Amino acid sequence: MADIEKTYLKLARINTGGGCSNTSPAMLFITLTYLICVLSVPLYQPQKLIWLAAYPVAVSEIEGIGYGKIFIKSLWILPLVFFIGIFNPFIDTAVAFRIGNISVSQGCISFISILIRGLLSFQSVLILVATTGFIDIFNTMRKFGCPSVLTTQLLLSYRYIYLIIDQAVIMKRAREARGYGRKNYPLKMWGQFVGQLLIRSSQRAVWIHRAMDARGFDGTMPTGHSLTWTSRTWVWLVAWCSVIICLRLIDFSSLIKHFVS
Repeated sequence: MADIEKTYLKLARINTGGGCSNTSPAMLFITLTYLICVLSVPLYQPQKLIWLAAYPVAVSEIEGIGYGKIFIKSLWILPLVFFIGIFNPFIDTAVAFRIGNISVSQGCISFISILIRGLLSFQSVLILVATTGFIDIFNTMRKFGCPSVLTTQLLLSYRYIYLIIDQAVIMKRAREARGYGRKNYPLKMWGQFVGQLLIRSSQRAVWIHRAMDARGFDGTMPTGHSLTWTSRTWVWLVAWCSVIICLRLIDFSSLIKHFVS
């Protein structure tokens, strides 16, 4: 089990304000454009994904985040993406090309493509959160007509995830205090731990809902400060969307191969 207290501290340090406030409103639309372009790349053409990696590398460095940090954090998603595509090499065994006596199947190519697009997509989302922040993201979504049901659920989930982690920390400390130094526990104990956490979370949710109803909650959350679109914001939006679309539509690998040959 991962250290719950370290997880809490990591979440508490999540950036809630943009690194570049003048361009924060545009980052949501740039990220959506990037995700569409990445996911639209054919499964058997991973070479096109390599060029789209220019966006997270460049933006993370421009915003002062550092691509190294973004890349390391994006590895969190790797196990999930790995299990999504692990069966492709066994299902699609058609030979795509040969390297000497070694045959590379189309399933292996699609598996590599799934890994790359998963990492790039998650990196773009990490950059969005780091540069814009959760609150500004949801304010932008509300301003441009996103259903209030979705934005309210996202805001409440972001706000009260800390309460669930806080309850888990309290239960973890209580277990350690009564464990007399014991570190390994049977699976049954972990089932009881998760069950108790679910019960406490449900009870806290009821209390919060009653308190919000008592204060006139009507199903929507206040949007907070308004996001201003300056000329710099529009230039940032148009420039990056144009670059991303060009990276998607133009096959630079074929162009380089053509000029070299």
